[in-house]
Amino acid sequence: MGKKYSHMKKTFFNMMDSEAHEKRGNILSPSQQDISPHAVNEFKHYFCGCCAAFNNVAITYPIQKILFRQQLYGLKTRGALIQLQKEGLRNLYRGILPPLMQKTATLALMFGLYEDFSSILHRHISSPGIVTRSTAAVLAGATEALLTPLERVQTLLQDNKHQDKFTNTYHAFKALRSYGIGEYYRGLIPILFRNGLSNALFFGLRGPIKEHLPEANSWSAHLINDFISGGLLGAMLGFLFFPVNVVKTRMQSQIGGEFQSFPKVFGKIWLERNGKLTHLFRGAHLNYHRSLLSWGIINATYEFLLKLV
Repeated sequence: MGKKYSHMKKTFFNMMDSEAHEKRGNILSPSQQDISPHAVNEFKHYFCGCCAAFNNVAITYPIQKILFRQQLYGLKTRGALIQLQKEGLRNLYRGILPPLMQKTATLALMFGLYEDFSSILHRHISSPGIVTRSTAAVLAGATEALLTPLERVQTLLQDNKHQDKFTNTYHAFKALRSYGIGEYYRGLIPILFRNGLSNALFFGLRGPIKEHLPEANSWSAHLINDFISGGLLGAMLGFLFFPVNVVKTRMQSQIGGEFQSFPKVFGKIWLERNGKLTHLFRGAHLNYHRSLLSWGIINATYEFLLKLV
């Protein structure tokens, strides 16, 4: 009788353990199914965005430097080229570290956070896809603005007025520290506006533009289509937000003093350039071609790596 009772007791607890294990498995499995692919996808988008940015900056930095001088001083392309020629080949890649750090970080955040925010909003908010994607793009752009200090230092290092003041990126960061944390974020408002709206347009139009291109039947054709769709969209957005970048550059070229509003700085630039729209857009043609090349490289590299990782 004792043996029989002992056997029944053992069987009962085994059944309880088995049932508990099954329930535990049922609870954990969906979580594991949600988290594991998400973690992989999160890494994938951040990594591909970072590599795409590195590839782009290494190729297009000299063009960006010419464009910067045009935005800041209203020079023609020839005048900007003469300036760089006088400074010599040795200084051509001077200041590349901040944009390299900034672009790799911001594009990693841009692509990675867009995917993350889209996923979170899709799960928790019932709204049309276009609203979800646009909100995710704006949120990603706002988060990118946390890296404004890198863009700020890049502006100072590229400006030949400050060429004798700062020897390198670290020196520029250290010099700004005495002015307070706000000095690192000079020009934040135009950056927030530019990032949010341009992200929403980029992610909203990238797919439709590619769909209107000839159908791709090979990896090389896909690469070309990605380059064209990214390049055309980037060039359009670069031209659209060119005046915003002109004002942002002027704001960030200043060290210390009053934090002037966007309208006030824009008004000063408008008067300096004789109230002519063509003068305000001086350098826009080069920016168009640079953006065409840059965003073509970024989009093609990103999509190519996405298939490999």
